[in-house]
Amino acid sequence: MQQVAIVAPTASGKSDVAMAVARATGAHIVAVDAMQVYRGMDIGTAKPNAADRASVPHHCIDLVNPDERFSVAEYKQHAVSARSAVAAAGAHAVFVAGTGLYLTAVIDDLQLPGEWPAVRAELQAEPDVAVLFARLETLDPLAASRSDKSNRRRIERALEVCIGSGQPFSSFGPGTGAYPPSDVQQIGIAWPRKTLSQRIEHRVHTMMAAGFLAEVRGLAERCTLSREAKQALGYRELLAHLAGELSLDEAVAQMVLHTRQFAVRQERWFRRDPRITWVAVDSDPVAEVTPQVLALLR
Repeated sequence: MQQVAIVAPTASGKSDVAMAVARATGAHIVAVDAMQVYRGMDIGTAKPNAADRASVPHHCIDLVNPDERFSVAEYKQHAVSARSAVAAAGAHAVFVAGTGLYLTAVIDDLQLPGEWPAVRAELQAEPDVAVLFARLETLDPLAASRSDKSNRRRIERALEVCIGSGQPFSSFGPGTGAYPPSDVQQIGIAWPRKTLSQRIEHRVHTMMAAGFLAEVRGLAERCTLSREAKQALGYRELLAHLAGELSLDEAVAQMVLHTRQFAVRQERWFRRDPRITWVAVDSDPVAEVTPQVLALLR
């Protein structure tokens, strides 16, 4: 059976295309999203609803509680198991990918180094990401050249490995800059930047109308979100509102801005991969992209 990944920035319509493909072929959907792994974080992560999950098998959703730390290595383990389960069912696998590193870890079998919690805690205590980046440039210039200066989590991880292992982070396998042959074919959804920006704003307001603030309030009352979960778009802004740091209007405006910025980073990541076939979309991703994906599964 075939495996295909649908990749794109947030609000591009990946999940709608995947559902159309799954309903037409009996495929299973494998979520590749760093925040959909958290139970209870539903509206803000655009998690598939109960009806969709009842009609099409979904994997790699609701894996841990939101107060737990979750790593790419743990995701890889779950995704490998999901691939085996889909194959055993004799079905196609459709990966819905918004988190590029998670997808790369699975389809390129990234060899992931260990973890050093004490080192991580020391790095997290440094308030200035520029200081961390400068340190990474000294310890591992190659890893620094591959990192976004504003991507604190990736910079911290690279430093953790450098310091903890005594070896450069970039020495662990070919890394994310290698694009070997893969049995997972990839289709990218490409929107005009202005249109995607409008779709993002519409999605944020739709989430708010669906009860996003109540979801975040409920989570905050039940537990303290892990450092990783707290970084989820929308959640950090609404938590700041609930803490009295932002008005609701300010939180929503920041949510729109930060999501647009995140979408740019997502597209930048995916655009580096020459194996992705991009489909330019004008208005309807289901009508315009689904036939391309179905053709790969025939």
